[in-house]
Amino acid sequence: MAQILKDRLREKIEAHRPRTTRLLKEHGDKKIGDVTIAQAIGGMRGVKSLVTDISYLDPFEGIRFRGKTIPEVMAALPKPEGKDYPYVEGFWFYLLTGDVPTKEEALTIVDEFKKRRDVPQYVIDILRAMPRDSHPMTLFSAAVLSMQRESKFAKFYAEGFNKMTAWEPMFEDATDLIAKLPSVAAYIYRMKYKGDIHIPSDDNLDLGGNFAHMMGLAEPYDDVARMYFIIHADHESGNVSAHATHLVASALSDAYYSLSAGLDGLAGPLHGLANQEVLKWIQNVMKKMDGKLPSEEEMKKFVWETLNSGQVIPGYGHAVLRKTDPRYMAQREFALKHLPDDPIFKFVSRLYDVVPDILREQGKAKNPWPNVDAHSGVIQWHYGLKEYDFYTVLFGVGRAIGVLANITWDRALGYPIERPKSLTTDMLEEAAGIKK
Repeated sequence: MAQILKDRLREKIEAHRPRTTRLLKEHGDKKIGDVTIAQAIGGMRGVKSLVTDISYLDPFEGIRFRGKTIPEVMAALPKPEGKDYPYVEGFWFYLLTGDVPTKEEALTIVDEFKKRRDVPQYVIDILRAMPRDSHPMTLFSAAVLSMQRESKFAKFYAEGFNKMTAWEPMFEDATDLIAKLPSVAAYIYRMKYKGDIHIPSDDNLDLGGNFAHMMGLAEPYDDVARMYFIIHADHESGNVSAHATHLVASALSDAYYSLSAGLDGLAGPLHGLANQEVLKWIQNVMKKMDGKLPSEEEMKKFVWETLNSGQVIPGYGHAVLRKTDPRYMAQREFALKHLPDDPIFKFVSRLYDVVPDILREQGKAKNPWPNVDAHSGVIQWHYGLKEYDFYTVLFGVGRAIGVLANITWDRALGYPIERPKSLTTDMLEEAAGIKK
């Protein structure tokens, strides 16, 4: 019986696909209300319909956090003694308020996170009960969701919702979550990949330093963590993880439900999972070249062969950016200082030398420059974090900082439930003037 249904469905799908193709190809620019048919079918790309003051993605400047570029943020925020990158705790202060904290103010958040960082035992029990071959993002999202019973916002709503003060319990939930996420992530890593041998928190360390400690990774990985969590924190409200978090929170769901949904979106191959895919591709190419660093001419030949075969160069191009992703450059600067002779970094650098010019010459890419994923895995691999599947969890810890700041402000401003309107294919064909 199931086969009958599947066969009938296949017939319907194959009959329907040409209709969508024709709408996009021949009538994509026709308006339905204030948007085009292409925008309605194509994932609302470029439709300006969300509001956030936490970050803005400028096509030519890159991401701006509260108005500052990534280099400006790194220069402005206070840093731990002797370190090159700022306190993540100070960054949280900055995203929420728009004010650059003093070192003393940042340290108050360091202390606050220490008070909240312990993970409930039942979360550990849940993680340990799940199959060990579960994807780390499945474990991570499940851990976040399981902690929903701790939600102060949920209790606040149950006891009588007040729109004017709703941001306060959302802020409390967000702070609790950010404090705990590094501990959850490190526990998952050690449980899956390091013989289930765990390293307890060190109360003398800030979030970045403590994460590196719990992971069992030596300095300067603490600075890697600070940099990585900051540059991955937010990317406007329209990307999948940020939008999913905002969408779920708009129903007055608490931060635990909302962030879990955002993490589920981040796990998609077209979103957060891309960083591991790029590194895999780079290493496969290096293997084909017998581990030898190709000359510029050899690399150009390889890139052209790849493009002419119909494949793409992973890690290049971006939906909005029209320049090298500043998150790529932040990682490149770190690598130039700390691992200039790393063979994978050298390979990535050689790609950077030749790919943009080739993509411009080819003329198909709107943005020929590398994005954050072109570099993300290189540094992690260098410092011994070689488990590809875990990379998106690292992304998730950082992304939580931005999206949780956003939903705190969503509640502060009383944003309503998100509810766009859908149309049928018949309606689109009618608007295009091709309805029979």
